[in-house]
Amino acid sequence: MSQNYQVSVLTKGACFIAAAVLLACLAPMPYGYYTLARWIAAVAFCLVAYNCRVAGRNELCVVCVAAALLFQPFFNLSLGRIFWSIVDVVAAGFLLGYLKFCSAARGAESDEE
Repeated sequence: MSQNYQVSVLTKGACFIAAAVLLACLAPMPYGYYTLARWIAAVAFCLVAYNCRVAGRNELCVVCVAAALLFQPFFNLSLGRIFWSIVDVVAAGFLLGYLKFCSAARGAESDEE
């Protein structure tokens, strides 16, 4: 298993944008905004899942695929505003935590060299 924790600029940007968009979902927004947020979150989680798969972190890849399926915009899941608010905060925290973890792992790799 490879321990390559490099994250592309595209993935970093997608994670930051998705986290910001998901946190903005806590405010009252038009319905179209929530649909856009689901697209952005699904794409971000797919990118993270791909990076996890390439890095050999299969457990994290499965979690990201499950999150991408939860946020997929094709079939609406009517789970209620409170539940979606909790999911949005947890997902935003996960994306930001993933970036923090990757930057910490990358820093540890450069210290070892």
